[in-house]
Amino acid sequence: MGLVNLPPSRRGGGGLARPWTLLDLISFSLFAAVFVFFLLVFTSLGDPLAAAGRRALAHSSSSDPRQRQRILAVFDAPANFLVRQHHGESVEPVLQACSADEVDHMPCEDPRRSSQLSRKMNFYRERHCPPPGEAPLCLIPPPDGYRFPVPWPESLHKIWHDNMPYDKLAERKGHQGWMKEEGPYFIFPGGGTMFPDGAVQYIGKLGQFIPIKNGLLRTALDLGCGVASFGGFLLKENIITLSFAPRDSHKSQIQFALERGIPAFVAMLGTRRLPFPAFSFDLIHCSRCLIPFTAYNGTYFTEVDRLLRPGGYLVISGPPVQWPNQDKEWSDLQSVAHALCYELLTVDNNTVIWKKPTESSCLPNQNEFGLDLCSENDDPNEAWYFNLKNCVSRIAIEGETSLGSIPKWPERISTPPSRLSLIKNGNDIFEADTRRWARRVDYYKKTLGLKLGNPEIRNVMDMNALFGGFAAALLSDPVWVMNVVPARKPLTLGIIYDRGLIGVYHDWCEAFSTYPRTYDLIHVVGITSLIRDPTSGKSRCHLLDLMVEMDRILRPEGKAVMRDSSESIEKVARIARAIRWTVEVHGGEPESHSGEKILVATKTFWKLPSSSH
Repeated sequence: MGLVNLPPSRRGGGGLARPWTLLDLISFSLFAAVFVFFLLVFTSLGDPLAAAGRRALAHSSSSDPRQRQRILAVFDAPANFLVRQHHGESVEPVLQACSADEVDHMPCEDPRRSSQLSRKMNFYRERHCPPPGEAPLCLIPPPDGYRFPVPWPESLHKIWHDNMPYDKLAERKGHQGWMKEEGPYFIFPGGGTMFPDGAVQYIGKLGQFIPIKNGLLRTALDLGCGVASFGGFLLKENIITLSFAPRDSHKSQIQFALERGIPAFVAMLGTRRLPFPAFSFDLIHCSRCLIPFTAYNGTYFTEVDRLLRPGGYLVISGPPVQWPNQDKEWSDLQSVAHALCYELLTVDNNTVIWKKPTESSCLPNQNEFGLDLCSENDDPNEAWYFNLKNCVSRIAIEGETSLGSIPKWPERISTPPSRLSLIKNGNDIFEADTRRWARRVDYYKKTLGLKLGNPEIRNVMDMNALFGGFAAALLSDPVWVMNVVPARKPLTLGIIYDRGLIGVYHDWCEAFSTYPRTYDLIHVVGITSLIRDPTSGKSRCHLLDLMVEMDRILRPEGKAVMRDSSESIEKVARIARAIRWTVEVHGGEPESHSGEKILVATKTFWKLPSSSH
């Protein structure tokens, strides 16, 4: 019996071809497999495949925890075990790309997970991260057609369409001035649902009742911000606005905001406190944010009150303010504001402006919501996975954090805040930190060549901010900095806000609440301390997971700057190369005697093969 059929002319009978039997097929497959095996093993044709196999680490998943453990074990091994020789050439492990479907993946805001959760108080729209050890160890690819972002300040008005090719918002909100598609760009006229004629005109009207231009106001929070035009156009008044919205049916609104170079992140006011300290914002703004402020006995209003600085301003534009068929909701909103002794400044059509009292709350009083002061044991600055409380936060330092008692901008960035009195030798530490970061940033620019004053760097993150000294040293540059205070470290974020800077609490053993490719530069001091338990000293998660997350939020060709001990930087450098970054390691500043090393990495701009799309 032959392995292949001969044509009829070569057969003795000259009849019809005999059909292949199962045995024929098995025999042919075996022969082909043996032939390919010998070809790959005994010729040079197998070399590229062998090298690729050593370089590529498989995409782990919750269905294959053993594969994930094998990947982590590679990076836990000594350095000399990570490099293999292939024909005299060193080969290091490289993580594989995630699938093209994951280009906008946010691990803690994944609709596939959240859709299974409770709708009560919008719990399902809050952060819900995968269990430890289930995050995929793969690299998020850019979308097809991605290119270097439009630089600031042009990006305030236009961005590349292909960097986030989602037309839904433009189609639904174009008539309200949110955004529209124009050639290869998305254009942002500056409008919003409640200000279709533009944010500039709207801000001008607010300025009749709020001191926008005199430096009194510096930090603002925009609830349910859309594409953040309100915050974007407040920047020219030297007011920095942190805008947030959930991941919802308006797909990618926060991604659009960040691509424009406007401070923003993904969040939802649901069952937990927002990740900010108490009395942080001079102005809180809601333009049709649809937050039910008086629901659950005024719980959402008391959370806004916790965040608003004494003497600060609250603006609500849209429902329920003098809105058709919402008389009860509007009446309740006025009642809860009155119960907290907010001063009504104006009601103009569908916009209301209140001013918070500068002194302690006028509670206790008789009010229909049963509101009272929080317990003296309650720390209003605790805000990481901290459930909302139906009470009014107490002011820890009476009179010293209110608007008017803190310096105006820009003096407040260099004035030691009153909250430093809660830290031993706080003023001395603050002054030393300020001087240290002035030296370090000067070294970054002049010696390390970081282009911190160029338009190509706009969105910056400091992963371990302490007092915001790094951000303060960048004040003259066209950047904004997301100052992150790790949730397990001292809660210094209130000091950062008192300086007129912005930031959030976060635990770096979880993914950050932002879309991929949203930061141009990431900075971190003591990267290994971010994952170390402060009590036991043991790692709570793996350094590889943290750096895969850093890769997710860093745009292609973006920079990462990390300072740590020589040993830690060596580990970081190995992983950086595995996630396809180019790496340079430098010594510290001449004045530094800590023995720190500085790693400067660049994320390479790679793309998925066309077949993957």
